[in-house]
Amino acid sequence: MDFRKLVLQNRSYRRFDGQKKITLQELEALVDLARHTPCGANRQPLKYVLVTSQDMCEDIFPALGWAGYLPEWKGPAEGERPTAYIVVLGDDAISTETQVDLGIASQTIMLGAASMGLGGCMLGAINKDKIHATLELPQSLRVLLVLALGHPAEKVVIEPLGEDGNIKYWRDAASVHHVPKRSLEDLIVARHA
Repeated sequence: MDFRKLVLQNRSYRRFDGQKKITLQELEALVDLARHTPCGANRQPLKYVLVTSQDMCEDIFPALGWAGYLPEWKGPAEGERPTAYIVVLGDDAISTETQVDLGIASQTIMLGAASMGLGGCMLGAINKDKIHATLELPQSLRVLLVLALGHPAEKVVIEPLGEDGNIKYWRDAASVHHVPKRSLEDLIVARHA
């Protein structure tokens, strides 16, 4: 698959086929991709918890916020929930500066997942304390982000941003998820050739 197609396939999926499981080996392969990415001063402060256990997935699920622009939707129903999670942690004993590394590693994982036919959603609206306690983590590890993963069970469509400038994603009557994106011309402020 060419890279552009991979990027366009990599959407934020919020509904999954709960019957199709992800293996621990698949999650390990994704983290292995992330560990090869560049990071600030090569400190490598990110750590990961891999979750494929149905019981642990059920324990993590209530700590996740799913779609801020869809306040009436409380997240995927049973049978449409993620079948795996990668919880991204910062190891404060190594460095408290993790924001850039977090973005690079998480996007690499999500692109890797898309290349495997998986989908996912990066979740930052999470109850970090609850997740920390559920995973019984030491205090030196901070919960930064949860990557919810599964086999997509929804269609996500990119739309041009309307004239009103509204960036809020929405769902139509057929439950197709629509995501408005700014045009390339709106993003490039100057060209110096």
